[in-house]
Amino acid sequence: MNTFILPLLMGAQQAAGEGTAPTGGSLIGSFIPFIAIILIFYLLIIRPQSKKRKETEKMLGAIKKGDKVVTIGGLYGTIQSVKETTVIMKVDDNVKLEFLRSAISSIVQQSNVKEEKIEDKNEEKEESEEKTSENGE
Repeated sequence: MNTFILPLLMGAQQAAGEGTAPTGGSLIGSFIPFIAIILIFYLLIIRPQSKKRKETEKMLGAIKKGDKVVTIGGLYGTIQSVKETTVIMKVDDNVKLEFLRSAISSIVQQSNVKEEKIEDKNEEKEESEEKTSENGE
């Protein structure tokens, strides 16, 4: 059995020994798979994760009073006040809880305080116009 394996190994050594100086192409060729793996790792894992982190930071920075939010624990509530690192959330009548901003997973409905005020003014204006038109006729 050794007589069969030994010549194969010697032949492999002789073939490798013929070109004693390694060429530059083989060195670059050996790094291409590593570069491809790093590129795939970046495109599939690092880049999407950093985009998601930036979106989450933007969302947490935009939280304001009146927003309806969900915590990472699954609690739904309305933001009552916003502090530097925490928020106070109204969960039910007379029940307010304080959470870290990072514990907010998503905003369900953003408050439209300015829009609601404008809509209320427009409705009042329309009602007053209808009353004056009815009184004028």
